Amino acid sequence: MRSVIVDCAIYRHGQRTEGPEDLSDALAEARAAGGFVWIGLYEPSEREFGLVTQEFGLHPLAVEDALKAHQRPKLEVYEDSLFVVLKPVAYEPESDTVSAGEIMVFVGDCFVVTVRHGEASPLAAVRHRLEEEPEMLHKGPTSVLYAIADAIVDRYLEVATELQTDLEEVEAEVFRPEGGGARNTASRIYGFKRQIVEFRRATGPLTVPLNRLAGTGPLGSGGGVPFVHEEARPFFRDVGDHLARVNESVEGLDRLVSDVLSAHLAQTSVRQNDDMRKISAWAAMAAVPTMIAGIYGMNFDHMPELHWLWSYPVVILVMALLEVLLYRLFKRREWL
Repeated sequence: MRSVIVDCAIYRHGQRTEGPEDLSDALAEARAAGGFVWIGLYEPSEREFGLVTQEFGLHPLAVEDALKAHQRPKLEVYEDSLFVVLKPVAYEPESDTVSAGEIMVFVGDCFVVTVRHGEASPLAAVRHRLEEEPEMLHKGPTSVLYAIADAIVDRYLEVATELQTDLEEVEAEVFRPEGGGARNTASRIYGFKRQIVEFRRATGPLTVPLNRLAGTGPLGSGGGVPFVHEEARPFFRDVGDHLARVNESVEGLDRLVSDVLSAHLAQTSVRQNDDMRKISAWAAMAAVPTMIAGIYGMNFDHMPELHWLWSYPVVILVMALLEVLLYRLFKRREWL
C-alpha cells in the first residue's frame, strides 16, 4: 500500500504534521484535532484502494470511476463526500501533442483523497505551495480542491499560449510561397486540430463543476455544494473566470486552425489549377506542329505543296511562327 501512497499528512490550523501510518488512526486524529488528512495516491489497484475506501467510506460508484479513469471532468455529490474529476494537460511542442492525465479528488468533512492517473498531473508542487499558505490551508479540505483546480486551470492557460505560438508558425508556413505546398502541411494542420479537440475535452466539461463550486448558475444556487467552505466560493469563481478565458482561447484556436486548413486547401487547389493551365498551354503548343506534320504525313499522291521546292522550309517556318504566337498569347494570359 505504501508504494501507491505518494504523500500522507495531517493539517491542523494550516500547519502540516506527519500522521500515523494507519489510515484509521490518521482520520481519527485529524477529526479530533479539528484538522484534516490529505492522502495522495498514484494509480492504485482495486485491492490497494480497498483499504482507503473502507476507512473513509467512499461511495462505490465514485471508487469505480477513480480506478478505471478515462472520465470527463465532473462533480458528484454523495452523502459523505464530494467526488471531483479534473483533467490536467501537458503539451509537447516538438511533436505538437497534447496529453491529458486525470486527478480524482474525494473531499469529506475532514479528509481529502487524491487519485492521480498519468504523468501530466504531478501534485507535489501544489502541496508544497499550499503548505506555504497556512491561511488558505486553515479553510480545510476545500483549500486543497481549490489549489488543485487553480493549478490545473493555470496550466491550461500556458498550454493555450503554447498552442497559439505553434499555430502561428503553422500559419506562416502555409502562407510562405515556397512552403505552402509541402506534402506534410495538411497532415500537420489536421493533427493540430486533433490536439485542440483533445484539449477541449479537458477544458469544456469543467465549466459546470466550477460553477457549482462557486455557487453560481442553476446547479450551484440554493445553498451551494456540501463540504465546500463558504469563504472559498470567490476563489472558485476566480478559477472559473480563468477557465472561461481558456475556453475562449480554445474556441479561437479551433476556428483559426479550420481557417488555416481551408486556406491551405484553397492554395493547393489554385496551385493545381495553375499547373493544369501550364500543362494545357504546352499541350496546345505541341498540338500545332503535330497537326501539320500529321496532315503532310498521310501519303496521298495528289496533295498540294508536296512537290514545291520551298515546301519544307515554309512548313517549318509556319510551325515556328505559330509556336511563337501561341507562346506569347499564353504568356500574356499568365498561363506560362
